[in-house]
Amino acid sequence: MPELKRLHASHAPAVLAFELTNRAYFAAFVSDRGDEYFERFTDRYDALLAEQEAGTCACHLLVAEDGTVLGRFDLIDIGNRTAQLGYRIAEHVAGRGLATETVRELCRLAAQRYGLRTLRAATTHQNAAAHRVLTKAGFIPIGPADPADLGGKPGTWYQCDLVLLS
Repeated sequence: MPELKRLHASHAPAVLAFELTNRAYFAAFVSDRGDEYFERFTDRYDALLAEQEAGTCACHLLVAEDGTVLGRFDLIDIGNRTAQLGYRIAEHVAGRGLATETVRELCRLAAQRYGLRTLRAATTHQNAAAHRVLTKAGFIPIGPADPADLGGKPGTWYQCDLVLLS
């Protein structure tokens, strides 16, 4: 059974493998991270862990029993009891409900562990799967997303009131 785990330094090799294996798949929906991301992965990963330690983000991995990363589920820009949700799910497990189930679990954690009241997420218009995941997880559309927030692509902002899910 996959388990949602808080990001840790020891996860770095599995996260890099996840990102490399799914790079082309992710690029079909969101802007590619670019070669520099992979060339400087260790520096970026260490910076992410420092942000998490400072409390400005809370990053999680959906990990299979064999240690393989199946997804990333991040709460970023934490402040004033709100955060932005970002997530990625591996191509080989997409379409099985794991993303929806894990976003729901992260919503519970956001309220209970991190004291958050509101989550926001943006997705491009072309990413129908992300729209379904967010809607099934209790998010509602609240307006257009600036293409600058989505790699130059138009999209929609969604919001989830975590108090209503309690």
